[in-house]
Amino acid sequence: MPLMHSWRALAQTAALAASLLCAAGPASADSLAAPVAAKKPRDVSVHGDRRIDDYFWLREKDDAEVQAHLRAEAAYAQAWFKPYAAAEERLFDEMKARVQQRDQDVPQREGRHWYGSRTEVGQQYPIFFRRPAKGPERADDPQAPEQLLLDLNELARTRKFVNLNAMAVSPDSRLLAYGLDSSGARDFELHVRDIASGEDRVVATTPHADAFVWAADSRTLFYIRHNEARRSHQLWRHRLGATADVLVHEEADELFNLQLGKSLDGRTLMLGAVAKDTQDWRVLPADQPEGRWREVLPRAAGQEYAVTPFGRELLLRINDRGPNFRLLRLPMRPGAGSLFSARDVKRAPELIPHRDAAMVEQVAAFKTHAVAQIREGGSVKLRLYPIAGGAAREVAFKELAYSAVLAPQREFDATRVRFAYNSLTTPTSTYEADLATGQPHLLKVQPVQGGYDASLYASERLWVTAADGVKVPVSMVYRKDKRRASPQPLLLYGYGSYGFPTDPRFSSARLSLLDRGVVYAIAHVRGGGDLGRRWYQDGKLGKKMNTFTDFVACAEALVSQGYTLPGQLIIHGGSAGGLLVGAATNLRPDLFKAVVAQVPFVDVINTMLDASLPLTTEEYIEWGNPNKADEYAWMRAYSPYDNLKAGAYPALLAKTAINDSQVPYWEAAKYVARLRSLNTAGSPVLFDINMTAGHGGASGRFDALRETARTYTFMLQQWGLNE
Repeated sequence: MPLMHSWRALAQTAALAASLLCAAGPASADSLAAPVAAKKPRDVSVHGDRRIDDYFWLREKDDAEVQAHLRAEAAYAQAWFKPYAAAEERLFDEMKARVQQRDQDVPQREGRHWYGSRTEVGQQYPIFFRRPAKGPERADDPQAPEQLLLDLNELARTRKFVNLNAMAVSPDSRLLAYGLDSSGARDFELHVRDIASGEDRVVATTPHADAFVWAADSRTLFYIRHNEARRSHQLWRHRLGATADVLVHEEADELFNLQLGKSLDGRTLMLGAVAKDTQDWRVLPADQPEGRWREVLPRAAGQEYAVTPFGRELLLRINDRGPNFRLLRLPMRPGAGSLFSARDVKRAPELIPHRDAAMVEQVAAFKTHAVAQIREGGSVKLRLYPIAGGAAREVAFKELAYSAVLAPQREFDATRVRFAYNSLTTPTSTYEADLATGQPHLLKVQPVQGGYDASLYASERLWVTAADGVKVPVSMVYRKDKRRASPQPLLLYGYGSYGFPTDPRFSSARLSLLDRGVVYAIAHVRGGGDLGRRWYQDGKLGKKMNTFTDFVACAEALVSQGYTLPGQLIIHGGSAGGLLVGAATNLRPDLFKAVVAQVPFVDVINTMLDASLPLTTEEYIEWGNPNKADEYAWMRAYSPYDNLKAGAYPALLAKTAINDSQVPYWEAAKYVARLRSLNTAGSPVLFDINMTAGHGGASGRFDALRETARTYTFMLQQWGLNE
């Protein structure tokens, strides 16, 4: 919805924007006057620690003065970038020219159809379709007539933002359920479409459909709703044609979110309650939609497990012997209580034992094989285990640093498993591996237009010694003929939270940096999942400072080993990665030339003290609960906003979006305002706000490229590489 403003706020904004844009004409960017936010002191002290927040008022999104300030910031950023408009446009044109605009993925078979998606020239969004399988072998016939499922470009005609969270075809193949967010705030409406007629309707009682699955009857749809804090807390049952939906289950514990899924064979529905350090699951036969959801194991603090049903059995991935999980095989017995007891788990056949050096990340179960995605030595392995017994096989990969992850599978009786592969030098590639032999079959390499030659680029992996002696991996890529014997511009990226690994992945847009002589590096710091579950545990809660000191150690090593210099080093992170670069900058402001923080989580203490905000209470297990004095002390030591002090800081580009429900816009707004008031250097401090998007930025593929082009323009200006 459009934001409401008073005429006075609009007038103030227009006047300031006009003055800034005029100033940005022939004048240099350094001569621009940045907006100055008013200081309105508010005492936010806790535990006897005096903290005064001068910019707390910027949280009031609908306040006229806040709106005026945000628009002034947007105008200032626009004016700062104006002298580099031609360079930004060249970058965008470069990136767009590498995109194969008319493209299609590799369709997958499900039942009587092959499902796929494609993009068309000039269009921002994909089109989803299916076509009938051919003959008794259900082969794919590219000439068969397509049946339209969903065209996001059509939906975008009446919306400024479009995000699809999922699609699910009913078991009888007649209906399509899909969730659509039109603001960026993760408020997904649940739609049901008659595929044959194209008739579409919103399921009226579902303003927030975070996930959904069909029961076997093709008439019942289970979905998950979230509350005002956007915690996914309720499971509802919708029956087509019914006057009211039924609340099936509610998760009362504020640390938990609900998840929903269906087994690959279609026989079992799965409901998970997931916290940062505890998980439990319930299952329901898909042909009994009004039946009782049975608990798999009783909930126990610190117990994490996941279930992969197949037929009348399931695979259980559980951390009872260690943080990296082991994999068990158990029969699903009838009964009224929990599906399994602790004794059942203790006696179950073990398919994969726990190992300190290897983590079982996820599992897929087919009719003849189980496929495990295992992280070992900082890389992913895919191992195939025959259900009938026998030796496991592994899919072989040649590169040292790469990403190989299981793709969504569609057929239980398939003879191949699909996965996606790429590296810093290899474009995204679609493979299928033969379940019996492990032999990979390449189906498609994502085209890079303009004659991309992978042999021109090289990647490396370094191991850096952290402050406490731990070895931290760093992945790097560069263009060979641009690699100097002397230091050169380098972009260091990091994330390091929630146990999410930052695998080395290809980016065609990134070529615009590499081709200009920039080295790109990823710091695989603790707090992420790059080296398994323990790597994550050693970078959270009371050990969170390891994330930031690891990153600083990686930056220092890149300087000491001659790859770059502080005057050539830019760091980049988004969301929790914005926390990372903000904390690292406070630790070593002299080490970096510039910082790019996208939707940054930087106002840690104030956010975690506000239980009404999305993600706050459920993330006490990630960051700590600042209502407790000892846990407050953890955050007080690193919170970027709270640890700013007078001094010289690197240049900053903070990017955010007005509808971000995960990291609200005001975190970056407050951080920028306070940094400007304390920064003694002449470096630019920019606040670039998207007034129509959410946490992920622009939703269209070309709009997203424009945002990337702007970010790269800032970086290249700092390096002195803009033409």
